[in-house]
This record gives sequence, structure tokens and C-alpha cells, in this order.
Amino acid sequence: MSHPETSSTSAGPAQLTLAGLALGLRRVSVLLPGIVVFAVAFGAAAAAKGLSLFEAILMSALVYAGVAQLVAMEIWRPEWSWGAIAGLAFVTATVNARSILQGASLQPWFARYPRRVNAFQLFVFTDANWLIGTRYRAEGGTDLGVVLGAGLCLWTVWVLATIPGYLLGSLVADPRQYGIDLVMPIFFAAMIVPLWRGRRAALPWVIAGVVALVASKLIDGYAFIIIGALSGALAGAFLDDAA
Repeated sequence: MSHPETSSTSAGPAQLTLAGLALGLRRVSVLLPGIVVFAVAFGAAAAAKGLSLFEAILMSALVYAGVAQLVAMEIWRPEWSWGAIAGLAFVTATVNARSILQGASLQPWFARYPRRVNAFQLFVFTDANWLIGTRYRAEGGTDLGVVLGAGLCLWTVWVLATIPGYLLGSLVADPRQYGIDLVMPIFFAAMIVPLWRGRRAALPWVIAGVVALVASKLIDGYAFIIIGALSGALAGAFLDDAA
């Protein structure tokens, strides 16, 4: 069996190996300090909003939405109405909508695996293992274990770090105080560099970022995420058509 680093992207057996799982774990390990601090921040926010430790752990384990969980804590209420529940659902769906495009970009790879495998690996699918998987595929890899290994590692760390976050999270309630909030952006920038395909291919990213920044200043809430993403997607579609 070929090594996960050198496998061909051509059609072949659907690989899912222990070597791939280990590779995914190694590639995502640089993110773990930042993930721990963000999980601590979520645990602290959950405690401040009156959730029990069990409820906080359950949310991290089942919802597993990172930034969306922190956003949910910002608008969490002691009492709920159907309208408030709908509003929370809309906000979290908006924040997580990027996963639709991320999953679609890797669908040709995922489609070769059984539905049960995909259901499991998509449960732990995040921005980080999407980026890791995208770069890995660009290098010629085909082992889904890379994506799954990174996802399982992140999920485990996120859930476990919620516990000390809930108990002691007030000590690191604001990651920005320590600059830890920069870990993920720096990681993404470093991972994207090898995927560089020239200035033309980068234009949709620039448009998405600029539009999202402008929208965040003009519109309250988190609609800027959808607006920026759609702007970038449309720009990319028009550029592809014009090519």
C-alpha cells in the first residue's frame, strides 16, 4: 500500500489507514494550543451563562462548532421563546454555512467512501481538517485517514479542554489578551501558501474578505459571514467562466 504522503489522486481503492490517521494527527498538532484556549474560553462563557458542567461538555461533544458555540454563548438567554430559539438557530447556521462549500470542494474525494464512513468523518469535519485535507490532496494524497485523524484529534481536545475551561476558564476568558486568537489565522495562512495558484485565483478570496469586512461594519450580527462567502463564490464563478 502506498504511503499517504505520496498516493496518487487518480481513482483507485478508497484508502483509510492508520498511517493516514497518524499523519492527520501530526499535521493538526500545531493547532492544539489555540484550540485548548478557545475551548477554555467556551467553558468559561458556558459557566457564566449558567450552564451546568454536563451541559457544557455535551454541547462541545455533540454540537462541536467552535466559533459558533462562542457566538451562541453571546446571545444565550436564561429563558427561551420559540423566536429566540429560531434566532439562535439562524445565527449558528450562518456561522457554519461555510462548511457547505468546504464539503463540496472535497466531495469527489469523499464520494468514494461508504455513507457511514462519511457520516462519521463529517461529524468531526472542521476548517482545520478541511484545509489539511485540501493541501494533502494537492500534494497527491488519497487517504481519508488524514482528514479523519485530524478531526478526531481536534474533537477530543475540544471536549476535554471544555472541562478546565468551565472550572477555571475565567483565568483565560479573553484569548486576545495572550495573542492566542492569532494561532488559527497564522496556521491557515501558512497552510494556504503552498496552494497558491497566482493572483487571479486569489481574487475571490480578496473580494470575500473585503466585502465581509464592509458588511460587518454596516450590518449588525453575523450576516457578514454569508455575504462575504457568497461574494467570493460569485467572483470565483465569473472568473472561471471568463477563463
